[in-house]
Amino acid sequence: MATAGWILLGLFALFMVVASATPKFLKLDAALKPMETFGLSKALVLPIACMEVGFTALVLYPPTAAIGGVLATGLFGGAIITQIRVNAPLYSHTLFGVYLGCWMWLGICLRDPEVLRVFTGIGS
Repeated sequence: MATAGWILLGLFALFMVVASATPKFLKLDAALKPMETFGLSKALVLPIACMEVGFTALVLYPPTAAIGGVLATGLFGGAIITQIRVNAPLYSHTLFGVYLGCWMWLGICLRDPEVLRVFTGIGS
């Protein structure tokens, strides 16, 4: 189960760093255009990218995975409410943060079942 958790988290990290943060760091149109659509300042692109990479790093390091997961969940929540605000499609856009969060937490809990026990009491 721990191996499956590492694989899920590796894929999660790859997505977060390559597909999400890198376009923001490079200030590609694919990252800047949505900011305009959402009514957000383009100046927020760099801080958001830094949060994505930082929180992902915390998730990957086992002793800080729980706090990284909580912080990343907050980031996903912000993305979800931003999508709701512009009436984005539900399943493909608005709920994408939920999908990412579930993927991340599944990886964290498979890698270290103690995290699941601390948060839920399951398995105690």
